[in-house]
Amino acid sequence: MDTREMLLHYLHDAREALVWKTEGLSERELRMPRTTTGTNLLGLVKHAASTEVGYFGEVFGRPWPTPDEIAWTTRFDTEPNGDFFATTDESAEQILDLYRRVAAFADETIESLPLDAPGHVPWWGDRGGVTLERVVVHVLADLQRHAGHADILREGIDGAVGLLPRSTNIPDVDQAAYVARLRAIAERFPA
Repeated sequence: MDTREMLLHYLHDAREALVWKTEGLSERELRMPRTTTGTNLLGLVKHAASTEVGYFGEVFGRPWPTPDEIAWTTRFDTEPNGDFFATTDESAEQILDLYRRVAAFADETIESLPLDAPGHVPWWGDRGGVTLERVVVHVLADLQRHAGHADILREGIDGAVGLLPRSTNIPDVDQAAYVARLRAIAERFPA
């Protein structure tokens, strides 16, 4: 496996993990803020779409073909969290479909340009000169971070956990006993 294939492999896994965490949940469950900062599953997917369309589009001179679909990306100055939630006019189905199309668009950039292709990240200021390889690594790190967030959020909703549908990476142990053991250890220390 060469470097491009390896990067695409891990990028595809990160996307799959993120989308998998949305499966089988209602619109309400997907939109419900689960943290004090408002983090929600559908918002994480919308943010991933925004991230990929920017880094694999604008940075390499490839504008998204239907900019009205991603209008929130032009309003970060008035709504800085606009890509972290779905509006009442955006369904989960629409956001997930958009993300799948953005992923294909991003893959086209990665597959058609050399890894040392130059790009420019305007929102990085003076350090905005990049290569495609650096951008892929940057986006991969961001997506994996958000896939981890999604994993924790989903576990809090219905107990579903795991790395990927084909390999959950969760040992087959009595989870309740495990958690009780950890709680007992933690409680031995002062608050």
